[in-house]
Amino acid sequence: MGKINVLLKFLEKRYGYPEFSRNKFKLLITTVLSQRTRDENTYRASKNLFSVVNGPEDILKLPLKNLKELIKPSGMYRQKAERIKKICKILVKEYGGKVPNTREELMKLPGVGYKTADIVLSYGFGVPTIAVDTHVNRIPKRIGIVRKDATVEEVRKTMEKYVKGRKRFLVNIGLVRFGQEICRPVRPKCEICPINKICDYYKSLYNKK
Repeated sequence: MGKINVLLKFLEKRYGYPEFSRNKFKLLITTVLSQRTRDENTYRASKNLFSVVNGPEDILKLPLKNLKELIKPSGMYRQKAERIKKICKILVKEYGGKVPNTREELMKLPGVGYKTADIVLSYGFGVPTIAVDTHVNRIPKRIGIVRKDATVEEVRKTMEKYVKGRKRFLVNIGLVRFGQEICRPVRPKCEICPINKICDYYKSLYNKK
């Protein structure tokens, strides 16, 4: 598919491939903290938390009140603290303190949905899957690669149909940065976008042919 090839070349040249995380537990918990908040809030909360804990056993020993205070910058900290405690209990009891490495097992954990599971698989275990966050959901629809009414799972399946192997690692990190920088949710910078020639949204907005 022509649009996919142009998009992938652009993402690889501009943003490159992501770094992978050695600490899968930290990645999992940080991704839970990232839900419904901004990156800077996630960073602060994660930094606070992992300055005093290393693994799930440490969090289980930590009083709930202390956990809430540490992750407060992430927002919704009461709910997130409860979920994190439950996740850690399951990890210790059922997985020997390790993070499971399948989508099905990850999604059994409280608060872990498609996006969180796929981020852990991709960035933690090096599994070539595409995590669909708000940017990955929005941008392919704007460009015209995916149907506008496609669900999150349909977006993932469509993208993975066209993007194979190692190239999949370009998609999440690249579209997240692209979505923050140029293809923003509100007032996207279409006029300076390097790939606006392949974009249906740009063509419709400016009546380009």
